[in-house]
Parts: sequence; C-alpha cells; structure tokens
Amino acid sequence: MLTILGFAMIATFLVLIMMKKMSPIAALVLIPALFCVFVGKGAKLGDYVIDGVTSLAPTAAMLMFAIVYFGVMIDVGLFDPVVRGILKFAKADPMRIVVGTAILAAIVSLDGDGSTTFMITVSAMYPLYKRLKMSLVVMTGVAAMANGVMNTLPWGGPTARAATALKLDASDIFVPMIPALAVGLLGVFVLSYVLGKRERKRLGVLTLNEVLVEEKVEETETVLVGAGSGASGPGASGTDKVTGGSGSGTDADADAEEGDAERFQVLDPNRATLRPKLYWFNALLTLTLLTAMIMEWLPIPVLFLIGAALALTVNFPHIPDQKARLAAHADNVLNVSGMVFAAAVFTGVLQGTGMVDHMARWMVDVIPEGMGPHMALVTGILSLPLTYFMSNDGFYFGVLPVLAEAGAAHGVTPLEMARASLVGQPLHMSSPLVPAVYVLVGMAKVEFGDHTRFVVKWAALTCLIILGAGILFGII
Repeated sequence: MLTILGFAMIATFLVLIMMKKMSPIAALVLIPALFCVFVGKGAKLGDYVIDGVTSLAPTAAMLMFAIVYFGVMIDVGLFDPVVRGILKFAKADPMRIVVGTAILAAIVSLDGDGSTTFMITVSAMYPLYKRLKMSLVVMTGVAAMANGVMNTLPWGGPTARAATALKLDASDIFVPMIPALAVGLLGVFVLSYVLGKRERKRLGVLTLNEVLVEEKVEETETVLVGAGSGASGPGASGTDKVTGGSGSGTDADADAEEGDAERFQVLDPNRATLRPKLYWFNALLTLTLLTAMIMEWLPIPVLFLIGAALALTVNFPHIPDQKARLAAHADNVLNVSGMVFAAAVFTGVLQGTGMVDHMARWMVDVIPEGMGPHMALVTGILSLPLTYFMSNDGFYFGVLPVLAEAGAAHGVTPLEMARASLVGQPLHMSSPLVPAVYVLVGMAKVEFGDHTRFVVKWAALTCLIILGAGILFGII
C-alpha cells in the first residue's frame, strides 16, 4: 500500500504542476500533507516536516548566501568578460547561443555545485535569450543536462555517495567512466546544436545592429502608440538603413558591427555598482571560494556565508549600499529558499512514512530472475526513474546496496554497479527533489512544469547515450 501511495503522491505532484493547476511551492507542501493523512500518519506530519527541514536547512542556507554572493559578483562586473566572450562567439545567432549555453554550463560545473552553475549560466545567458525572444526552456533544459553529466565528478556528490555505499574508491568508479561521460557530454552539445538550429529556423539570424534597431523601433512604437500616429515610419526607415548597411561589406560597416557588439550589452557597462579597481580581488576571492569547496576546507554553507560577507564589505563598505544590494537580490533568495523548505515537506513525508523504502524494495523485487547477470544494465536503466523520484541519498544509500548485492550473486562486480548507477544524473538534475533546479527555473523565470515537459525526454535520451557508451566501451 505504501508503495502505491508513494508513486501516486509523486505522480499527483508532477501532473498538477505540469498542468499548472498548482504552484510548485503549494504542491510540495499540500500534496504530501494530504497523502500523509491517507497513510494514517497525519499525527506525525509535524515530525516528518521538521526532519525534512532539518536535513535541507544547510542546503537552503547555502543557496541563500550563494545567491547573494554571485549576485554581488555580477553587480560588480566579475562576469562581464565572460558575457562579452560569449557574445563575441554567439553574436545574434540562436544556434550559437544555445551551444554557448551548454559549453558555459559544462565549464562552470567543474566546481561541482549545481546551484552556482545555474546562477552563473542564467545570469550570463538570460538577457541574450530575452532580447532575441528565444525559448527560455531551451536554456534551462540545456544547462540542466550539461550540469547533470558533469555532476558525476568525484566532488559533485553521486560518485562519492556510490563509493561510500559500496565501500569503493571514488577514482576507481569515475576514471573508467570518463569515455562514456565524454560521449554523453558530446551528446548534450549535439542536442544543443539541433535545438539551436530549430530556434534559428524559428527566429532567423540577425546581426547585432539589427537587434539594436528592432529594440529601438519597439521603444519608439511604445512611445508613439499613445499619440496614434507615425509608429511604423521610424521602424521602416530604421530597418531599411540596417539592411542596406549590413549588405555593403565595407570596413566601416564591419567597424559599425563591432561597435554595435560593444553596445549590445547584456549587463549595463555603466551601472553604478561596477568595481573595476577591485576586479582581481573579486576574481581571487571567487577562485579561492571554489577551491575551498572542491577541497572541502569548510562546509559549503559556511564558505558562502563568509564569501558573501567579504564580498559585500569590500565592494560596498557603506551600510546603505550593502542594504541596497541585499534588497536587490531578495526576490531570488526568498523564492529559492522558500522552494527548498517546501521540498523539505515532500522529502520528509516520503522518508518518514517509509514510502521511499517500500518503493525501492518493490523496484528490486520486480526484476526478473533471468536479468541477474545483467544487473549493471538493469541498474543503469533503473537509475533514471529512481534518481528522478527520490533523492541521491535515498538511491545511493538505500537502493544501490540492495541492487549491488543482487548483482554480486550473479558475478556482477560492485564497480560495474557503481558506474551504472551514475547514468541517471542528467535526468536527476531536473528532479523536483533537487533544490538547484529551483534556482535554475526561478532565475530564468520559467514555470517548473514547462521545464519538466521540455527536458525529461531529452535528459532521458542523454542518460541512455551514456549507458550505451558505457556498455560499448566495456565499462558497464
């Protein structure tokens, strides 16, 4: 019964948010509370919620101060050169922008933290998508998949969990998996190219000065529409001028295009918060912070708390300026931290009522006896739905040891089982139980249901590519 109710609760949650019948926060709180009553443990709901909040409180704290830290770094101009580099590569070509999104997300994912990856990637790419009227779910989907592949790094979490659960060395699991993961990342890049080509076909390819003129036309029309006359004249003449100029091929036009590239800024180059004299201090502080995260010198929430305090104090020594920066990022902090605490209700009820344990045992029990020698393949396939519907802790510490024991009875080594268990990570990073995904959709201003509908099929395909490559290379 608990197995059925567990799957029913997850299905109800996904259906309601994908159909936009409830907001994610409301669904994460009300649905598990209702199912907790159905299970007959409504009296213990408070205990389950407190346990869930307690387990996720460090994550919420990390996200709060990470948003403040990276928000300040964006304000002071640390990422402006990165944005300019992406702009120089992408120009106004939707295909290049989507590929650039995947590359940027993969590079930033080297720090091993999904939340910071999404904050940096969205901060850099969101204005481009908005100005060119590109699909924002393409951005969130590509970023999530690239980060999902890179999340298998030994310091990213899943590999360390698998190594701990099966008492293995993390490097023995990860290093042989590199070729399969490289194929998976290549698959994400190819997919981003295909999605970018689709966006290019839908929107066409503009030059940067055409985008600037179009923006000016829209602004002019907005101003003149109240007067009721002359709205189309300036737009027509401005567009004709751009078309003629872009086709002449002269050096002057090339210089103009380069000048437009400078003016087509996704971050205001003249904003009052810029601190060019402190650029190298901020770069060193960020590098030190990321190094400390990777080396695990201190817990990540503590590192971001200290980092945010230092960034605010050095860049904005006056208290009113510090308050202004905190207020500027308060919306993101509140939305994301609120979503995390709401997710704590969901995970608390899942674990507290025993639904997760029953679901895991049921999944293991339904595996046919004849599949025993192929338990690595079975584990790889099961990692897709299981890491999507439960936390990494639940899967790696609750399910993987049971699967590994079943595999060992048929001669499948724990190393093969551990490697196969990493396959589902590209899909896991879009799970409603992953706090970082709320950073992604929140900063991109995308409905979680829209993101889910778009990304699930492509992320599952990426997982299967990694699994296929692992089998082909004899890794799994």
